[in-house]
Amino acid sequence: MATRVLVVDDAKFMRHLLKNILVEMGWEVVGEAADGNEACEMYKSLSPDVVTMDIVMPNTNGIDALKRIREFDPDAKIVMISAIDQREPLMDALKHGAADYVVKPFEKERVEEALHRVVAG
Repeated sequence: MATRVLVVDDAKFMRHLLKNILVEMGWEVVGEAADGNEACEMYKSLSPDVVTMDIVMPNTNGIDALKRIREFDPDAKIVMISAIDQREPLMDALKHGAADYVVKPFEKERVEEALHRVVAG
């Protein structure tokens, strides 16, 4: 059975880019969310195996969404996707249970490596 992923990013092109990488990996993108509120609702209804989560988004940012999802499911596997100048928020995300992170602009191999490591535990 394919690993099920929820892709969360306010930029449609970034969701598309991540989706293409995931599909190439043989994984299934079960949902796409454009902000943290959508991500939390979709997580509850879809129960994905892993989430890719942007940090800077409108309405609810990725760190607040991470906290809400981890309250709902302490075992949630979330990989943060962040711009290079967001070191402090990344450390905050890791402190609140993010499983790993990938810095934008990213290499396809780095995304694959992070996701495989997170899913493997």
